[in-house]
Amino acid sequence: MPPGPMPPQGALDDGRHFFPIRVYFEDTDFTGLVYHANYLRFIERARTEMLRELDVHQSAIHAGESGDALFFVVARMQLEFLKPARMDDLLTVETKPLRLTAATIELEQIVRREAEILFTAKVLVAALADGKPRRLPREIREKLALGAAPHKP
Repeated sequence: MPPGPMPPQGALDDGRHFFPIRVYFEDTDFTGLVYHANYLRFIERARTEMLRELDVHQSAIHAGESGDALFFVVARMQLEFLKPARMDDLLTVETKPLRLTAATIELEQIVRREAEILFTAKVLVAALADGKPRRLPREIREKLALGAAPHKP
């Protein structure tokens, strides 16, 4: 994790993005624990902030500013709920690109409370245009390649 205080948009460090999230009352269920679906919201926010830190802006991609209008969609998720988070916890979502292909990126995401791992996800995100898989533009692939292993056929 990067040293010092983390900015609200998170920070890149050694091929990983770290994003802080505070657990609010609205994130919890009647037991006071984070409702399981909210972990998906947490990791979605972290992926979006990682893209912004890499100077990849989804609004520009959706508008087609670099060619075809592209959309990122989640194609697959593998989730593991290990320990609960509670109201007022300060969590960190670590996002690491694992594998990059012409039209997909696989990411590992880990939600921690300090050093304690609470939740893990492997997420496959695909690029689509007109409802069909599309190759990511070269400049976007280069930015996303941070820490990711290239696809080997």
